Amino acid sequence: MGSSSESSRWHNKWALITGASAGIGRAFAELLAAGGANLVLTARRLERLEELAARLRSSHGIQAECFPADLQDPEAPEQLFAFTREKGIAIELLINNAGYGVYGEFQGSDLKRQLGMVQLNCSAVVHLTHLFLPGMIQRKSGDILIVASTAAYQPVAYIATYAATKGFDLLFAEALAEEVKRHNVRVCALSPGPTTSEFQQVSGYPLEDSPKGIESAEKVARTGLAALAAGKHSVISGFKNEMSVQAQRIAPRRLVTGAAEKMLRPQHLRKV
Repeated sequence: MGSSSESSRWHNKWALITGASAGIGRAFAELLAAGGANLVLTARRLERLEELAARLRSSHGIQAECFPADLQDPEAPEQLFAFTREKGIAIELLINNAGYGVYGEFQGSDLKRQLGMVQLNCSAVVHLTHLFLPGMIQRKSGDILIVASTAAYQPVAYIATYAATKGFDLLFAEALAEEVKRHNVRVCALSPGPTTSEFQQVSGYPLEDSPKGIESAEKVARTGLAALAAGKHSVISGFKNEMSVQAQRIAPRRLVTGAAEKMLRPQHLRKV
């Protein structure tokens, strides 16, 4: 991955990436390191983080710190914030990327996973943003990227909680962007569609039902960084995804939710 004018914006600055061990989070780390940014990488899997950090230090001569954490733990954001303070690191770019989905009928799902998803996708995003934003405002400089989803734009059966959490992320980012722009702080929501990542395996969505036109994690990450650098409050990755969302806004809401239900209906219900 080569450097770009967008990622070079954070040259010699510190970026914090949640969910950095795989997928879009890993792509963010690689792009930013290529642009000369220093990194704080966090995820549950320390081995993956250390491998990534060592490779990026060697390839790009940047500094990289690893902090293993499960952001489903309500205390984890405070621990991560304390880690950066103890290291004397001022975070200039916060990327709230960590998240997961759960596919299937809500009534038969694991309640612990559903609530953990709300904690990770929503509460941790609010918590980390609340911790790191004041420093950015004080310095009159900073950027926050929140990874939402194209699922944020409509209710989606069989991933009902996930779509709702991403709707939260989208609205939170867009509203906060208006609040803090006078402080020279930028906030942007990035909404990917289907992306090469571990999302399907984690969510339980059948791999044989994978949609066509899946974007690479690098493409999605690059789109998000470019939009943030340009001062956009939100961006949808991919022309087809953008057109799909725009079409949904025109169509009757019930028609859209009905179509989504048919498309995502589990195999055992397709004859019902």
